[in-house]
Amino acid sequence: MSDHTDRILGKIRDLELELEAEFAKKRAGFRYGLERGRVLFDQEVIRRHLELRKGLIPYLMSARFWVVVTAPVIYSLIVIFVLLDLSVSIYQAICFRVYDIPQVRRRDYLVFDRKSLAYLNALEKLNCAYCSYANGVIAYVREVAARTEQYWCPIKQARRVIGAHARYAEFSEYGDAEHYRERLRALRTEMREETAPEETPDS
Repeated sequence: MSDHTDRILGKIRDLELELEAEFAKKRAGFRYGLERGRVLFDQEVIRRHLELRKGLIPYLMSARFWVVVTAPVIYSLIVIFVLLDLSVSIYQAICFRVYDIPQVRRRDYLVFDRKSLAYLNALEKLNCAYCSYANGVIAYVREVAARTEQYWCPIKQARRVIGAHARYAEFSEYGDAEHYRERLRALRTEMREETAPEETPDS
């Protein structure tokens, strides 16, 4: 890649770190911490959360008719997500070992910490768990697919790709036949040298 492209990617990474720092500042204002992966709120905060929780019966009674009717449609997709999760996990467990690609750590993508929010009732927590699982599986599958693409066909598309994965920017330019094989070898080597992120004391 060109120096200019490297500089742009560096700026993007810096902005992502800056954005995460801003999120951290906002989190600090809500008075909670992490201890061995568990979310801990101040007792006063928990008390206030419980006061603001909407009871299950009033919550159900206030739901619109069509929301209730379509709920089974939403939850029926859990079968698809579980099958996708299982299939992709088997795929990478077998194939990534053959290709010598570092396996994606599934647990890094599936996060279920909204259950610690006392202002959510039981049904809201169930909804949150479902959304966490669905989006976590999609993110996990996306990374498995991204590593597969980096190994087999790391070439940018001719047209703009909306929502391209993080690895895409490093891919070979479309039409660059002269450097493709060299870039393919380099990207495979880079991926093999990747290591899983270090565990932090709070994770």
